[in-house]
Amino acid sequence: MENLIIDAEKYVIQYLNENLDNKFVYHNLSHTQDVVKKTNELIEHIDLKETDKLHLILCAWFHDTGYAQSIENHEAESVKIASAFLKERNVPEDDIKRVCDLILATKMDYVPKNELEKIIRDADCAHIGGKRFSDLTELLRKEWELVCDKKLSEAEWLNMNIDFLAKEHRFYTNEASAKWDKTKSKNLSQLLKAQNKLKQDTTKLKHKKEELSFKKNKVALPERGVETMFRVTLKNHITLSNIADTKANILLSVNAIIVSLVLSNLVSKLDNASNQYLIVPTIIFVLFTVVSIILSILATRPNVTSGKFTKDDVANKKVNLLFFGNFHKMSLKDFEWAMGEMMQDKEYLYSSMKKDLYFLGLVLDKKYKILRLTYSVFMLGIIVSVISFAIAFQFYSGATSTL
Repeated sequence: MENLIIDAEKYVIQYLNENLDNKFVYHNLSHTQDVVKKTNELIEHIDLKETDKLHLILCAWFHDTGYAQSIENHEAESVKIASAFLKERNVPEDDIKRVCDLILATKMDYVPKNELEKIIRDADCAHIGGKRFSDLTELLRKEWELVCDKKLSEAEWLNMNIDFLAKEHRFYTNEASAKWDKTKSKNLSQLLKAQNKLKQDTTKLKHKKEELSFKKNKVALPERGVETMFRVTLKNHITLSNIADTKANILLSVNAIIVSLVLSNLVSKLDNASNQYLIVPTIIFVLFTVVSIILSILATRPNVTSGKFTKDDVANKKVNLLFFGNFHKMSLKDFEWAMGEMMQDKEYLYSSMKKDLYFLGLVLDKKYKILRLTYSVFMLGIIVSVISFAIAFQFYSGATSTL
């Protein structure tokens, strides 16, 4: 069960990264991971069979993969993708059908017919009862604009969200209601307050003229949806970096313990002539362990740049002031001046944010490549070491019997 879920996670992450258009700022990998997380939260408190839990988690991973193929009827495309994956792994047809039925149950107008369908429906809409509701709905609004060319006014957007929360949506399981209904009510209250404020604006035309005048004379501020997109993406980058560092530290600790045990218990016995047959396997074992330690250190070793820039660099927009490595050796006065210049230039600001995300991505790519190599070396080392010890023991037993 765990292996199938791990395989599904790796497959979906790779599939979405390679096939999903970057215009999907809401229905992307981050949303899928959130649904998986909420599904796990619900099934922890519900008495289910292990197979039912497996079906729910597999559905959570695959339920939105169809967006990579088609927006219309994407659930059916998700079913095709999930079916192909499960058939390759020889999953029984009955289990495949149950996973596919759960995926189809995530359609907006679908009414769940059993407990599992209720759980996946609640997990898919858990953001409605979450603290990030406002940010996530803004991402959805931005996605509609980018993908569907569907633009809604503020009043239309508020009305649609209020109708959905107040009239159309409900949590089907008691566990979901207990966890998220309270925050859902707060989110609905915030929407109603925003709607009332909008209705009370009796000088709308005047405000529009003032807003146009403001935009002509002031620096245009970034749209909220774009800000949210940068914030969420940056958070995901940092989370992935923390995961890589944690895994590297685990490998480093494990291999350090192994080396300590070998040096204290095994190496001291090699002086004995009767233990000479253990020398080669021990060297192999220690060698792979040391290589794993070195790779783990390389995966987590920080790389800091010179930390200096000139006024010409700022004027020519060559320096990214959002990365500490570019300014940590500068004086406060020069840094404040440079930041002021960047904040007055929207193009420079956006360019710096994009560069920051790009170079974070390069760092993540390097970390995960080294981490993957480290795991491979560690696994190969264990296998080769066990085989070499087995051969050494066999050779020693044969030599002893001959004598």
